[in-house]
Formats: sequence, structure tokens, C-alpha cells
Amino acid sequence: MIPYLQLGPLSIPTFGLMVALALLTAAFVLQKDFDRRGIKADASWMITIAGLTGLLGAKLYHLLQSPAEFFADPTNLFFSRVGFAWFGGFLGGFSAMIVLARRANLPLLEFLDACSPAAAFGYAIGRIGCLLSGDGDYGRPTSLPWGMSFPNGIVPTLALVHPTPIYEFLAWCAIGGFLWRMGAKASRERRAKGEIFCLYLILTGLARFLVEIIRINPRTFLGMSNAQAASVLSFLAGIILYWRIKSQFRASTPR
Repeated sequence: MIPYLQLGPLSIPTFGLMVALALLTAAFVLQKDFDRRGIKADASWMITIAGLTGLLGAKLYHLLQSPAEFFADPTNLFFSRVGFAWFGGFLGGFSAMIVLARRANLPLLEFLDACSPAAAFGYAIGRIGCLLSGDGDYGRPTSLPWGMSFPNGIVPTLALVHPTPIYEFLAWCAIGGFLWRMGAKASRERRAKGEIFCLYLILTGLARFLVEIIRINPRTFLGMSNAQAASVLSFLAGIILYWRIKSQFRASTPR
């Protein structure tokens, strides 16, 4: 693995490079979705704000899972290059996008639909940063032929383990592609606003829950990791919201 790129005296973290690429990709996809929906908004500015807020949320969520450890050495842990929680990033980025949508007077549900494929593709690319840096996001030991070791990772291991960042990259790319096609259908026919966002919550919640089964994260709540518990909430929220949106859409559709 390559945690850092050396360019003369500069040491550039590959995780940071992939996060930057993830934000650029998300901004590109979101702008394309805005364009086909006729939404007048600057995707690059929105993704920049949401991305920074998401990183802050991911870091704080991770640190506050172990408050005693955090308050024992807050400065070093806060500025550490490892320790970002997926659900905290989602909450931070999602909150920022809601505020930005409100300020721009955009239709909220359609805006969230447009953001969903961009969020999926951005997350997928960000996980490659975890793979390159070897930051401990890998899975349990495995004898499968594609098992990988991370001897030079930020969190090193010599054992062959599940390369879960690759699993997530593939899963989230598939989710992003599916949601993008759903958006294309929505631009051609009348569909319920918010449906794509609900599917994003359902599919990403399910995917993350399954990946966590082979991850090395500690189990804390009903035998689940924190990420699995958050995934269950995401899945259930998506199901409930989808049912409400579809019910209201059917009630408003002329028969």
C-alpha cells in the first residue's frame, strides 16, 4: 500500500488525494444531474461545503465513540490522519446539503434525489483512499485468493485480510449507477419526488451492514458494530420514508 506519496520534501497522503478526487467526482455527477433536471445551482460549491462538513462530522463521530480516550489527548487525535466514521460523515454532509438547498430555495426532495448518485460515487472513490493508506478499514483474516495484507499501512497487518474497501467501492459504484438510471427514468416520466433518495438510504444501509459482518470493528450494540446499528437506522428510515412518499404520490395521482 502507499499511505504517502513523496514529491521531493513533500509527503502527500494518498487518502487526502482520493478524498479530493471523490469530491470532484461527486460535484461532476451532481452538476450533470442538476442540468438534466433543470435545477439552477452550483454543484461544485455545494459539494465543497458538504464535503468539508462531512469530514468534520466523520472525525467528530469517530472521536466521540470513545470520549475518555478523546479528552485525554484531544488535539493529537482530532488532527490525526486516521479515524473517520461513515455515519458521522453522512450526517455532517447531509445536514450541510439541507441547509444549502433551503438557502437556494430548491425543491428539497428532488434535490436529495439528485444528490444520491453523486454521494454514492463519491463514497466509492473515497474508499480507495482507505485501501491505499491501509488505515484499518480492512476486514477479518481470510484464505480467499484475493486476500490482501497491509504491511506498510497506517494501521499495518501482515495477515491476509478481506479488502473491504474494494468490496465497498464495487457496491457503491453499482448503487450509484442504479440510482443514476432511476434519475434518467424520473426525467422522462412522472415519478414520486424523493424516491431515489429513499433507495439510496435503503441500498447503502444494506450494503454497509453486510460489509460490516467481515470488518474488524468492535461489536457494541446488540452484537452489532456502531456502523451496523447506523446502517439499520438508514435502512428503516429509507423504508418508512419510501412508503410515505409513494402513498402520498398515489393519492395525488389522478385515476
